[in-house]
Amino acid sequence: MVAAMNRNFSLRNAFFLLFCYILALSLSAVSARPATFLEDFRITWSDSHIRQIEGGRAIQLILDQNSGCGFASKSRYLFGRVSLRIKLIPGDSAGTVTAFYLNSNTDTTRDELDFEFLGNRSGQPYTVQTNIYVRGKGDKEQRVNLWFDPSADYHTYSILWNHKHTVFSVDHVPIRVYENREARGIPYPKFQPMGVYSTLWEADDWATRGGLEKIDWSKAPFYAYYRDFDIEGCPVPGPANCASNPANWWEGAAYQALNPMEARMYRWVRMNHMIYDYCVDKARNPVPPPECVAGR
Repeated sequence: MVAAMNRNFSLRNAFFLLFCYILALSLSAVSARPATFLEDFRITWSDSHIRQIEGGRAIQLILDQNSGCGFASKSRYLFGRVSLRIKLIPGDSAGTVTAFYLNSNTDTTRDELDFEFLGNRSGQPYTVQTNIYVRGKGDKEQRVNLWFDPSADYHTYSILWNHKHTVFSVDHVPIRVYENREARGIPYPKFQPMGVYSTLWEADDWATRGGLEKIDWSKAPFYAYYRDFDIEGCPVPGPANCASNPANWWEGAAYQALNPMEARMYRWVRMNHMIYDYCVDKARNPVPPPECVAGR
């Protein structure tokens, strides 16, 4: 009886993942504007460790004992969607962090929306950490173990940011939703334009199992790959009324809330793959932060 139930659960899980995969393939062909690297980005750190490949349509990031590397968008944006396809470091990547994030770069009052991919020991799942800073206040980490090998092929990682909510997605599957709860006195990032950044660096004091697993430099150099750079948003400086224009596609009715299938996928991720949520970490937050009580 138990074996039959387990088989049925596995089949339902497999069919659900297959549906998600087909959905992702169909959505990936809609409204994308992939650019070459140099159209939208510039190297900000260690140009010797970023190589353009495939005629500039993709890049290779390199981490070795000499340096990591980083790049940033040439423009800043106020609302929109940013999407990149990334192939992460294969094999033993413990102690490394590959990050993709939006940042207002305003020091103590900064707004920031983070994807951080935490390296792993061979055979262990890759963990993606998301974090959100609003007016300089962060400490909103959530961690999800990815349900596939992100080093075997490219996968799509995107951040949708509009007046209603911010949605972090992996292959069009929502893994985090941060709602605008300003009506309840909870700050939301909506005043500061943000640039798009990415870095690859060594962080073995915290990245893998809280710093217990150190980087193995004998496995260096470490490589991550990026392609299909897609930024759709309101550039700043730019048209003054762009960010408040309800006609922007990312402000449309279809993007004001998760649709039923997206909501189902989101619940599936949180039930089966979430391994940490600051909202329920009573050691850090004996009293839940207000955004956790109001909803996320």
